[in-house]
Amino acid sequence: MKRINLIFFASLLLLSGCSIYKTLVNVSRLKYKLNSVSEFSLNGISISKKSKLSDFSPGEILKLTSFLTSGKLPASFNINVDAKNPNNGTGGYAATDITIKSFAWELFLNNKKTFSGDIGSPIIVPGVGTSTNIPLKVEFDLLNLADNGSLNDILKLALKLGGLNNSTADIEVMAKPVLGTPIGDLTYPEKIKIVDKQFN
Repeated sequence: MKRINLIFFASLLLLSGCSIYKTLVNVSRLKYKLNSVSEFSLNGISISKKSKLSDFSPGEILKLTSFLTSGKLPASFNINVDAKNPNNGTGGYAATDITIKSFAWELFLNNKKTFSGDIGSPIIVPGVGTSTNIPLKVEFDLLNLADNGSLNDILKLALKLGGLNNSTADIEVMAKPVLGTPIGDLTYPEKIKIVDKQFN
């Protein structure tokens, strides 16, 4: 009887170890990539479809000028990060949905840390092999980045970041996700760099 019990408990430990190993392998296959900047607005004025200064109406220029003279210019935008979960049940990996419970992030513009934050609620990344968007909301005073420039200089900076022809080439996100798994929450041991060229 003792021999049977030992074999039984040894089998449980082996199965538990295999389950933990498979879970760790599955979550390690989650990849990230910087997708785009969207919903950029200056004091409530959307610039997502603007590409040059002449795209601003006289009324919008007047509104922005009045805020500029007050010493502040509220702005907001989303940094869209793609999370790709390849655990779709093929290639020897079990189909696994992964929950991102926390996503503490830092945003770098031209290698300079400018913003930081976290997601407001958990995000589920289904194991279907496609990408899920993680929107990182940024709210700030644009004048803090403008180095006392003119309104034209400030609008050019805003258009570069979030206008119609914006580019994410000068943007990097450093993040330290916390993932919910069947064996408990798993925190990345180090921050990961997320760029727009490839999934990391």
